[in-house]
Amino acid sequence: MKCTLIVTRQCNLRCKYCYVGKEAESMPLEQAQRSIDLTFQRTPESETIDFAFFGGEPLMEFPEIRAITEYIESHPDYHPKKVQLTIVTNGTIFNSEISGFVREHRIAFGISCDGPPEVHDRFRVYPGGKGSSRRVSQTILKAVGEFSQVMVNAVYRPETIDALPETVDYFSDLGVRQIYLSPDYSAPWTASDSGRLDMAYGEVGEKYMKYYRQRDPHFISLIDSKIAVILRGGYQQGERCSMGKSELAFAPDGSIYPCERLVGKGDNEHRIGNIKQGIEVKLMSRYQADKTVNTISVCQRCRLNNLCMNWCGCSNFFSSGYYNSVSPFLCASERASIRTALNVYETLEKEMSGAFLHHLNGSPLINSVQCRQQT
Repeated sequence: MKCTLIVTRQCNLRCKYCYVGKEAESMPLEQAQRSIDLTFQRTPESETIDFAFFGGEPLMEFPEIRAITEYIESHPDYHPKKVQLTIVTNGTIFNSEISGFVREHRIAFGISCDGPPEVHDRFRVYPGGKGSSRRVSQTILKAVGEFSQVMVNAVYRPETIDALPETVDYFSDLGVRQIYLSPDYSAPWTASDSGRLDMAYGEVGEKYMKYYRQRDPHFISLIDSKIAVILRGGYQQGERCSMGKSELAFAPDGSIYPCERLVGKGDNEHRIGNIKQGIEVKLMSRYQADKTVNTISVCQRCRLNNLCMNWCGCSNFFSSGYYNSVSPFLCASERASIRTALNVYETLEKEMSGAFLHHLNGSPLINSVQCRQQT
């Protein structure tokens, strides 16, 4: 179960591709508590829960995050081995108090950074238009020095796709070993742009293999996640998102959404209920048929079907306008990442047999984590 708490819509940045409306609206503690209660109530005992603090910029409401964390950890259904807390920040707010809190509560810490300054500052800017890369890079360096793990997420678009290999090296030089590369599905991708994916992903694959050969494995999402899927013969049912069932997002105004990416700019297009009345069956019905690959007839005939993320409703929506319709870009991106991952696996397995045993077991992060702990 994944529960995302949009603790505020306020943000000190004005990223040009952001889908969250910037409003002076924050989540009251009582409402957060109701959201947490509902999440615990809907989660089967056998499942874990990831409570994620999101925004806007969540650390603008740091006192609220402290209070919410205290409530979660004092909840009668809380168990430290079954509950993970995560903060996703834009990297512009960080101090010793935040650092100590993150360590004390073993919170997963994620920073949004699109790459080196010339890449990052194209879109992730302050209200006046000034780039935020200098401050963000400082936060990454501090976080890497203080936490055992730091996640960095880079969004790429047609304008920055060719810089992905450089972006990976940039993060590596900062000490990051957990790198997520995320396409902006809502960007105006063209057939020409999609044609550049193979080269960009392939070059990232070469970087990936270089780190492994240096005995310094990096987790890179578009490669590691696909290797894990390939070794297990496809996405398992529990790995596919189930919007509104095992994934919920709570907005500051009390609205409930099936995914944090669908919270949007304050409209109710994707809303499935509110915290007072709960989830409405009639609103959920539009998502019920959209979660499995069986609803996408064209994909059923593809030999890569089981390895493809064609089941992701929000990615489909942002790229095609429909929850169960795969866009040409998503198809091209998935094909390129599968080809890259397969090439990386086959190449490295010949050189160092057994390097991907953890991927087979569903834990592709382990190699990079163990290397980080050893150093």
